[in-house]
Amino acid sequence: MTLSADSKSWPDLITYQALAKTDLSRHHLEKLIAAGKYERLAPGVFVHSGVTDDTTAAWMGIASRKPTATVCLISAASIHDLTDEVPRATDIAIPRGTHPMKIDYPPIIWHSFASNTFNIGRETYKLPGDMTIGMYSAARTVIDLFKLRHDKGNDLAVEALKRWLRTRANKPSVLLDMATHFPNVRPTIQSTLEILL
Repeated sequence: MTLSADSKSWPDLITYQALAKTDLSRHHLEKLIAAGKYERLAPGVFVHSGVTDDTTAAWMGIASRKPTATVCLISAASIHDLTDEVPRATDIAIPRGTHPMKIDYPPIIWHSFASNTFNIGRETYKLPGDMTIGMYSAARTVIDLFKLRHDKGNDLAVEALKRWLRTRANKPSVLLDMATHFPNVRPTIQSTLEILL
């Protein structure tokens, strides 16, 4: 693919590693960056200017470099409409032992989740350019908020559970089955469900 400075066929996201698959040279990319056609998201990761908002652009950059990265906690709760709280930063989970990447902007809070339960409730969220990033399901998000209620607050976890119960997709038995993988939190979720139902 040939990418000229006046071309509209630039990829939404490009990395130094992906340059080999195009006719775009690193020198040409640097010129496009200097001209404001691309913005730097992270070391070696660039997004086409104006293609999306800052948060989505950052998620694209993360997804390109960290395929296991998963939107979680308050960020996932916000997307699943389980909270009115507006995240001040994006919560991203990675498997324990994985190193986070540096993102220039917007702020990212990296969380290390246990590898043996990392994929439970993990789905994908569509991004521009046929990209996706991992995101925890609404049920898994409720469980994670209960797991971290000492840090995030008990009220946030209970409110998320209440909202989840009002959705058509809610099945308390499915939530409790998923919670069996998290034995430290399952009794609390079960007792809260008994109060709410």
